[in-house]
Amino acid sequence: MATAYTPGLKVAARTRHRVRRMLPIAGEVLVGQGAVVAARDVIARAAMPGDLTPMNVASLLGAQPADVPEFMLRREGERVELNEVIARTRGIFGMFKAECRAKASGTIESISAATGQVIIRGPSLPVEVRAYLAGKVVEPIPEEGVVIEADVALVQGIFGIGGEAFGTIRLACARPDEPLQEELLRPEMAGQIVVGGGRVGVQALRKAREIGVAAVVSGGLDDSDLREFLGYDLGVAITGSEQVGLTLVITEGFGEIAMAERTYRLLRSLEGHEASANGATQIRAGVMRPEVIVPLPSGSDGRGAPPESSGAGLLEIGTPVRIVRDPHFGLIGRVSALPEQPYVLGSGSKARVLEVRFDSGEAVVVPRANVELIEE
Repeated sequence: MATAYTPGLKVAARTRHRVRRMLPIAGEVLVGQGAVVAARDVIARAAMPGDLTPMNVASLLGAQPADVPEFMLRREGERVELNEVIARTRGIFGMFKAECRAKASGTIESISAATGQVIIRGPSLPVEVRAYLAGKVVEPIPEEGVVIEADVALVQGIFGIGGEAFGTIRLACARPDEPLQEELLRPEMAGQIVVGGGRVGVQALRKAREIGVAAVVSGGLDDSDLREFLGYDLGVAITGSEQVGLTLVITEGFGEIAMAERTYRLLRSLEGHEASANGATQIRAGVMRPEVIVPLPSGSDGRGAPPESSGAGLLEIGTPVRIVRDPHFGLIGRVSALPEQPYVLGSGSKARVLEVRFDSGEAVVVPRANVELIEE
């Protein structure tokens, strides 16, 4: 068989894009059908139930559980403050009274005569969901969220960390193969999405965090720099919840890798545009890609950006691909063979495979499911 198909990262000068923005629990949706929203707009909110604090009041008072309701000074549904006296015994002849103080602020949720336990529910925790994508609401989902649609320029990466970020796109490197060094980062880049070229190092990431850069987008990253920046080893199964002070999107892979010319030219053409970025990455079931999204103004034709490829997904001899599984995760090469017959892997299982040859001349055989196409 001469050709096959495989998923690839999307780099699109213009595409119709939809996002589902959902609350974790039922709440209030603040926008309706047809509403036009900005990326930072709050489109839904809810109140997460506060933490529960159990108190064994019977034990603290030295009383029987059945007597606890009688000794309570506050009833179910009433507000209490930390260290407030909430229960008191009658004592002996009005003396030697035992008291119980609240271990947390909140509302008394339950008083049990069977166990002597009192449960205090802490204050509700507000949850807000922002639009993330500037566009039009095409489907409001009552009490849950909305679906937003817009024409956008979209750049997907192979790996990222950090959550959602917003800012204007700002180029720091003059060429797609120029490393993103710390001296290229300046204070006026605070709050912006900074686009590099080749590898970004740990010193540059620290400088970006120090000056308040919203997100960094670059071609490559060493795993040792990532470990040093985070302070711990990070698995590649799922990311996005890291609290590191900025969002990072790596477009090509690990090592000394230049940003793809197509990706760099697209981002350069969009410099100065408002964008959203998200470093969340999941490479197994339910794949998520880190991304940079730039809403296009109405009537924009993507002029100045490279056209989309019409052969997306076609895999053949010579096609550039990126490996997305260990032990060669992030390495880039070209397809040098497409065997027709299933291949017996080291684990003993059989799979359809291909041969990838790197620039060094080394060739490896990997399952076809372990690669993704790179558009040129």
